[in-house]
Amino acid sequence: MKAIIQEKYGGIDVLQYKEVERPQASSNEILIKNAYTSVNYADLKKRRGNKEKGKFPMILGLDVAGTIEEAAEQSSFSIGDRVIAFPKNGSYSQYSVANEQLVFKIPDHLSFEQAAAMPTVSILSYILLHDIGQVRADDTIVIHSAAGGVGTLITQLAKLAGIKTIIGTVGNLDKQDYVLKNGANFVYTYDEFAEKVMEITNSAGANIIFDSVAGEITRRSLDCLAFYGTLVQFGNSSGKAGSLTTNDVHNSCRNIKGFSFGTTRKHRPEIVAPFAEKVIDLFANNKIKIPIERVFDLSDAAEAHKRIESRQHKGKVIIKIS
Repeated sequence: MKAIIQEKYGGIDVLQYKEVERPQASSNEILIKNAYTSVNYADLKKRRGNKEKGKFPMILGLDVAGTIEEAAEQSSFSIGDRVIAFPKNGSYSQYSVANEQLVFKIPDHLSFEQAAAMPTVSILSYILLHDIGQVRADDTIVIHSAAGGVGTLITQLAKLAGIKTIIGTVGNLDKQDYVLKNGANFVYTYDEFAEKVMEITNSAGANIIFDSVAGEITRRSLDCLAFYGTLVQFGNSSGKAGSLTTNDVHNSCRNIKGFSFGTTRKHRPEIVAPFAEKVIDLFANNKIKIPIERVFDLSDAAEAHKRIESRQHKGKVIIKIS
């Protein structure tokens, strides 16, 4: 099969378009013929060696949309079923293998292109908003990196949930209209958001802040987090760890909650299905939608990574497999 592989860590030049052996599914696994996959920031971190270490040659990719190629007789899936999935060994390839607990059927009217944009960002966003953040309608929330894939979906889901005040942050205001269109009430840059949040809340601060950036943004988030508020920390796209002290939380009765979707898929895959089903239903009924900025061919995966690294994208970057 054709695949994008890498045999060392580095820049986009390490990504190679090659012929490799097709993976084999074992018990409780599904073989999927891939149609489209998405590019996630975690792919870039893994390519550089900044994430968990992989074995070379390595295939990147967290999620995929395609059709079932092989399934065990006792499986609930049949050959030809249209699905989204979280493969165990990458998705920048014509075929992938996934744990059956991490494979989910999609309706016929949902295109593979749109479905491929969905799995990681939308299911993660739903979990963050409703399970980890446990938002309420009268909350004021802040969503960092609001023009990115996860930021886009948290914003849409928050709007759908009737959240009172939704504040998005961005690197520059060229993305302001995009974030407002997705449902935010206010959009600020990383340099100004803490002061602006305190201003529009009459110094009360935000109830929930969703932080995938870390570094200095974590510190600034604590400057505008309300008493009894929650900082949901789920990434460090800045490449730097955020810092805090116990004084940041105990006197103000504030919470810091961490979440990793990758850890959850690895150690508790059985809990993903209920969230996936809810998200698929929302997409199927046009309640939420992920704007797709650009679709690249598999052989152009390096260019797809380059686009993400530019920080100029709005929405999802997709790779067409077949």
